[in-house]
Amino acid sequence: MSSPWNLLLYGLAGLIGGLAAMRTGIPAAPLAGSLLAAGLVSMSGRLEVAQWPSGTRTALEIAIGSVIGTALTATALSELRQLWRPALLITVSLVATGLVVGLWSSRLLHIDPVVALLGAAPGGISGMSLVGAEFGVGAAVAALHAVRLITVLVVLPLVVKLVIPLTGSPPGH
Repeated sequence: MSSPWNLLLYGLAGLIGGLAAMRTGIPAAPLAGSLLAAGLVSMSGRLEVAQWPSGTRTALEIAIGSVIGTALTATALSELRQLWRPALLITVSLVATGLVVGLWSSRLLHIDPVVALLGAAPGGISGMSLVGAEFGVGAAVAALHAVRLITVLVVLPLVVKLVIPLTGSPPGH
């Protein structure tokens, strides 16, 4: 296990990166900023690779699950009654596309199929990184998802701003 000071430095780097990213205004900025900052510290080689205490991952998985779970409200369930068809279509399409892109990337780019499949999966960075860690490829999966997440968070809001004025106001508004 890493020394408490090293873990504190990693945590401090993540905190500073997360707080700095919040100033950008992009969605999920704290997550992206803390990941980038802690990752840069880790990649610098100035600190030993972080070995978190036993149970840390479990505690984080519970915390992440709780945060996501609290978003599932009665209103969300009511909306899902209306949106179950698009939800099913989007889910099946994203999973199928992730499988195709992951397998294709693995063959074409000669990367580990587990990394490619989990990296191309439509899940969020935290969840997919935790799944990747179970397979021993968490850092690689996190790197792929970080690139995807940052790109999507920067590009998609711009696309929405450009597309919505062309099509009128969003449905229901």
